[in-house]
Amino acid sequence: MSIHIIATGGTIDKVHNPITESLDFEDQTHIPDILRQCGVSDVKHDLLMLKDSLDMTDDDRAIIYDHILKQSSDKIVITHGTSTMPDTAQYLHAKGINDKVIVLTGSMRPFSLLKSDAEFNFGGAVIAAQSLPPGVYIVMNGTIFNAENVKKNVEKGRFESHEKT
Repeated sequence: MSIHIIATGGTIDKVHNPITESLDFEDQTHIPDILRQCGVSDVKHDLLMLKDSLDMTDDDRAIIYDHILKQSSDKIVITHGTSTMPDTAQYLHAKGINDKVIVLTGSMRPFSLLKSDAEFNFGGAVIAAQSLPPGVYIVMNGTIFNAENVKKNVEKGRFESHEKT
């Protein structure tokens, strides 16, 4: 399979903190748990950062980009927060990586909570990484989006295609 998974944070990796009643990061990613639960074993994964995507900067995106370039795999799945996922996808697309399939995914509800969309989106991203031609994509809500024409519709709680103006 030769897929490399890079965790960068986002809701997918948050847990409920009963003391503060907030969603927080622990010191690790849930990716190993998701892989185990889905029965996926022939992948490499690492934790690059644990950031809420609202705190993601272009400096962070540059770190993600540099990390992608260091990977021998030509199939990359990045877990990312949904708020600025399109921004990161467009940033990576603008860098012109044309020899790798890069798929960003995440969840609207943490993996650690019931009824999360994390496994569904993650599974879709793993399949997409094996099937798509080189480029940058987002997989959310059972749909594959090209990096250059995707947005998050906050009111509907889903991702949609849009044409750039």
